[in-house]
Amino acid sequence: MNKKINKDENKNYDDQVEGRNAVLELLESGKDVNKIFVTRGEKHGSINKIIAIAKERKIIIVEKDKRQMESMAQNENYQGVIAIVPPFEYCEVDDILWTAKERNEEPFILILDGIEDPHNLGSIIRTAETAGIHGIIIPKHRAACVNSTVNKVSAGAVQHINIARVTNISDTINELKEKGLWICGTDISTDKYYYNQDYRGSIGIVIGNEGKGISDKVKKNCDFLVKIPMKGKVTSLNASVSTGIIVYEAVKQRM
Repeated sequence: MNKKINKDENKNYDDQVEGRNAVLELLESGKDVNKIFVTRGEKHGSINKIIAIAKERKIIIVEKDKRQMESMAQNENYQGVIAIVPPFEYCEVDDILWTAKERNEEPFILILDGIEDPHNLGSIIRTAETAGIHGIIIPKHRAACVNSTVNKVSAGAVQHINIARVTNISDTINELKEKGLWICGTDISTDKYYYNQDYRGSIGIVIGNEGKGISDKVKKNCDFLVKIPMKGKVTSLNASVSTGIIVYEAVKQRM
């Protein structure tokens, strides 16, 4: 499957992957890596494996002192290793549908309506990849994009899942519905609990913004809405936690 890059957006993206697990996942995925920086003297544990794979793939390795590495790092816990990579390659929505077809499965798609926190996005991507979701759709504007923080929090899952970036989530939902998908939104004001919904068949699950939830326009385009029971005084869950609860109910039903 060839992924298509949205070239006009590339200049805004981070081009670093940081942390031992994330860099190791990157190397093992076979994706392009321009260069790897390691802290001078940090040749122990998984760093040795990273260096060995990088040498085998003829990737340039540069040693820098700790002060220089800390200046480069975008995260405090970079663990002595930073990989410089080409901009993240977003796919098209059709690529996600093609992945489902290749697996001989009904499409199972996650649609994120304005997730702004890169830590939430990274956690959601990790959950989606482990659940076997065929792809994730995110908006181009007013939302987190895939960067080094997202990559690290996802534990490298961004290297193994399709992610499409679209101009208008509502229009994309309508296009998916025309292609036979049912769209399930999440909304605290609905009467239906998530475990009473049928998620078998072609399905797209919409997760909304951390504070505002899904927008009214997106909500109106959903075929049905579900909620998670709230028994305590706090009436909302972290977006990544909500995703995990609903996605794995769908996984259970689709097995």
